[in-house]
This record gives sequence, C-alpha cells and structure tokens, in this order.
Amino acid sequence: MRKLILFILYCTTINAQIIEPVKWETSVKKENDSIYTIYFQAKISGEWHLYSQFSDPSGAVPTEFIFNKNPSFKLIRNVQESKPIISYDNYFEMELSYFESNALFSQKVQRLSSSLEPINIELNYQACDDKLCIFRTENFKIHLDGLKQSSFEIVDDGSKIRSDALRLELKEKAFLSGPKVEEGIYSYFNIFLLGFLGGFLALLTPCVFPMIPLTVSYFLKQSSSNSRGLINASVYAIFIILIYLILSLPFHFIDSLNPEFLNTIATNIFLNLIFFVVFIIFAFSFFGFYELTLPTSWSMRTDNSSSLNTFIGIFFMALTLAIVSFSCTGPILGSLLAGSLTSEGGAFQLSIGMLGFGLALGLPFGLLAIFPNSLKKFPKSGSWMNSVKVILGFLELALALKFLSNADLVAGWGILKREIFLGLWVILTFMLTLYLLGFIKFPNQKKESLSKFRYFFSSLSFALTIYLLVGLFSKDNTLKFLSGFPPPVFYSFQADESDCPLGLECYKDFEIGREKAFDFNKPILLDFTGWACVNCRKMEENVWSEPRVYSLLKDNFIIISLYVDDRKKLDISDQFDYQYPNGSIRKINTVGKKWATFQAINFKTASQPFYILMNPNGTLLNTPIQYVDSKTFYKWLEIGLENQSKIIPKVKYLNFSN
Repeated sequence: MRKLILFILYCTTINAQIIEPVKWETSVKKENDSIYTIYFQAKISGEWHLYSQFSDPSGAVPTEFIFNKNPSFKLIRNVQESKPIISYDNYFEMELSYFESNALFSQKVQRLSSSLEPINIELNYQACDDKLCIFRTENFKIHLDGLKQSSFEIVDDGSKIRSDALRLELKEKAFLSGPKVEEGIYSYFNIFLLGFLGGFLALLTPCVFPMIPLTVSYFLKQSSSNSRGLINASVYAIFIILIYLILSLPFHFIDSLNPEFLNTIATNIFLNLIFFVVFIIFAFSFFGFYELTLPTSWSMRTDNSSSLNTFIGIFFMALTLAIVSFSCTGPILGSLLAGSLTSEGGAFQLSIGMLGFGLALGLPFGLLAIFPNSLKKFPKSGSWMNSVKVILGFLELALALKFLSNADLVAGWGILKREIFLGLWVILTFMLTLYLLGFIKFPNQKKESLSKFRYFFSSLSFALTIYLLVGLFSKDNTLKFLSGFPPPVFYSFQADESDCPLGLECYKDFEIGREKAFDFNKPILLDFTGWACVNCRKMEENVWSEPRVYSLLKDNFIIISLYVDDRKKLDISDQFDYQYPNGSIRKINTVGKKWATFQAINFKTASQPFYILMNPNGTLLNTPIQYVDSKTFYKWLEIGLENQSKIIPKVKYLNFSN
C-alpha cells in the first residue's frame, strides 16, 4: 500500500504543463528476403528516466510494446533493448532498471505473405524526473518497405498552415525558464484551511458528533491500560485522516495520464450542470426531505471486520464511521471535490483539502483520549446539530448556483447574469435568516428556542444579505470579499462600454491585439483567462482594480484577454487539426481550444490566470506571472516597461506569425 501511495503521489503534476520528455524515432532494417528488424530509438530529455521493459512492475511502470495481430507477419523473440542502468530508487524503495539520454529497442519480424501491410504497434511507457512522472501511449504504423513509416497520421496542408500560425518566434526565451511568480504554498494553505473548516462543520452534524465521546470512551474502557487506550484512539484518528486522503489518490493517477484533464473540469458545461443537480440533491437532503446513505451492506461488512482486536480492526472502525456518516459528510466532500478539481492545483490541491478535512474529523478523537477529563465538559448532542445541517443545506444551494453560473458563462447563454445570480443569493441568505429566527420550518424539525447561537448566526446571515443587496444595485464591484464567485461585473444586464474587466479596453484575438500594439507602439499584456476561472476574477477585481495598477494597465499596455474555455464555435473555414510532436491530434473547433493550444505550445502551460509581458515583435519582457498580490503585480508591470524601453523599435514587417 505504501508503495502504491508513493507511486501515485510521485506521478502528480502540480502545474498542468504539457510535458514531452521522450521523443521516439522508428526505422526498419531488412535482414533478408523475409526477416526485418524494427528499431525504436528513444531520445530522453535532461534528468528524465525511461524505465526498462523488465523493471519491477511493483515500482515504476515498465515500457511495453503491443503488436496488433496480423496474419501477414509473426514476431521473432521478444522486443530487445539496450543495456539499462540498474540502481536503487529512493522514491519507490527498490532497485529499478531505467535509461538516461537515449535507449534503443528492436523487434525482429518475419513476413509471411507477399503483401506489405503496415504493422500497428502500441507503445506504453512511463518517464520520471526528480519532481514528477508522466505516462504516455504512442501509436506507430510501421511499413516494412521503409518508405511510408510514420508514428502518427498526417494532417492536411490547411491544418499545417493554421498550426504554424499559432507558433510564435519568441525572443528572450530565458524568461520562460525562470521561476514563475505564483500562489504556491499560499494557495495550498488556503485549500487546507477550507478542507479543515469543512471537516469541522461535518464534525458538528448529527452523524458524527455523538460518536466522538462514545468512541473515545470505548477505547479507554476496553483497553488493558490507559496508555493502550490512548494509542488505539490516536491510531483511530490517524486512520480517519488516511481514509479521506486515500479518496483523492485516483485523481492523481488521472492527472499523471493527462495533466490537462482536471484543469478542464471547470469549463465542461455538462459536468457543471451535473454538479448543479447533485448539489441541489445534497441541499434538500440536509433540509431533511430525505436521507442519502451508502448501501447498508458496506457498513455491515466494515462493522463486522472492526471486531478484530488489532490495528486492522481499528482501521475498519474508522472506515465504518466514514460510511455511516456519509449522509452528512458526503455533501461537504462533494463541495471540496468540485472546488479543488475545478482549480489550477488539480489532484494535489484535492489531497491537501482532504488532509485538512480528515484532520478536523480525526483530531477530536486523539485529543480527548489524551485529555479524558475533557469528556465531562464536552457539549451534549441536541437539536443544534440539525440547525448546522440546515445551514449547510443553504450553503449547498449557493454552491449549486455557482456551477450553473460556470456553465452559463462558458456557453454564453446569458440566463444567469450577475444581477440574477446575486438576487438568488440575496433570497437564500434572507431565507437562512428567517430560518434561524424561527419563521421557517423544515421536515422532522421540532420547535426550538432562539438560542444565542441562532441569534448570532442570524445576524451574520442578515449582514450578508445587506452586503449582497448593496452589490446587486451597485454598478461598481463592491463585493471584493466574494470575488470570483459571482459572474464578472461586465456580465450584466446594465449596458457597459466594454465587456472587458473593469471597463478596460482589451482584445480577445491575439492577431488583432498585436496589430494595435504595433500601431500604438505599446507592449502587450497577454492574459490567459477563463470564464469559469475563480482566481482570474480575484486578480481582476482585487489586483487590477488597485488605482496605480489600473492606471498602469490603462495607459501603458495593450491587453489581450484569451479565454481558453470559450465554447463559441470557430467558422468552418477556421477549424483545423493541430498535431503535437508526439503525433497526437487535437481538433481545434472552438475559440477556447484555439487559445488553450496557443498557450500550451508557446508557453508550455495550461494554467489560468497566466500573464505574459511581450513586445509585439515577440520579445518577452519579464518572467510569466500567475496569481499574486497587487504590490508584486505592479512591480512586475514596471519591470516589463523598463525592459520595453531598452528595445529598439522594430518595423512591422517582422511578423512572427508568418
């Protein structure tokens, strides 16, 4: 299990980058009239390792060649390979066989018929460096006559022309290899706190809270000594944390196979609509209209296994708690899952959030075992826990609207403009206020006295209602506290002179914007953004809005905002197939796909927000930057302007797209 966890974590990529560390070339040598040797030459970049066919499969994934069955030929022996390096790997904790720099594989085949039918081969391999691993599949079509060999299908001439037009002849590329200024640890700390808060809220629900004193008391009474009871309760808490952390591991595997996959969840209309429906279902479950539970057989099996007087038994006790408490924890976990996977941090960010969630759930069991006298002062279970569930139900409804808004923004339906979105949130917060004050009742809820708890939270809810009302009727962005959640200010029923952030002038096509940069002799701020990108809205509404930053952007830069999740169809004449170096082909049929591919092939990343400063002739002016504070962003812009002033103006005919 430990090796599996290490492998999946090791295969994680924190930034959704397009990485191709291994390049493959094929050739065919005719040995005699019927015997041929097919060669596969691997060129391995930098510090990357390509693993041998015979490497221990319990560690890194071995290289594998799969020859499709064909009656026109047969294989002679297995695929041969050049001599690998055999060394102990600290991450996988075993001896592994791998290649550096280059590797050569060969397969002898015998032709059985006079026809020269191509041989189709599937190649699966894993490559790792000291930071991450990738897994790739290559498909080869080998012609034994050696005249038509190709590892991929060939795109048409029109697609080649449009593909070439996407590639920029960038200058000062050293800026791209420099360290990117981004959220980093700060963002992961935030998601950890959100996960911890989610776990704390789940802790206060009727499914979990009553179990805490019962479970701790059980360990202390059933153990042969106090120290043994303390150890068992602590192990129980650790297992709770591990169970929720393990839930995130499959997403690391997906992330390692396709780093772009998780980053595109937020922009998928269908998935966002599914999240919307699921969160509605979660909300009404919290309101008490029905109960969502996992199959009873699951909890019975785990409960039976928990009778074992070992650490394994304690693990199954923790697993039983996770299963039986699903009706309360499931909606919160769903929120954490959706929120993490629709962010740039992807699977790693999800693991951080799950760690915080599990820690909040498991910590009380360990602490109360250490301080058993605190059990006497532990709050009693009561109707207040149902109030917590209802509050969470309203939060689920608010989150459901966020996912519906994502789908609306990306699709451009215009059904959930900023005013409608905020209006619905005003209704929800006001209804929450009425519930806390006792004016609204839900099924199976008894009449409750108005406690200090309810008065306090009703005051907060009403204050939020007033805050949202002010933002609803304000033309300016007065909701900086909620930046990224409501639709952008320019996505509104109110007429605006610009559909760009903060009323700034921007261009949504690179070539048009570049022409303007030439005309006005200004540097370009290339803004890779997305309709469903929360951090993009935070940057625009909290950083770009700062007076000195706003002034600098307005007066000194040509802003080109490219929305990578724009689902608007390209004209038929503008659609094409883009072919990556590994041979895979991407159909470019929407505006978003065009700019996402443009970003990936030129700047080797798929993250948003992502900002580039460049001269219209293609000279980079600073290191790319992502989500930062206003001070850092302002300084970054200033350095770009200083570097721009040092460049001798270039004439317009140096068009690097031709």
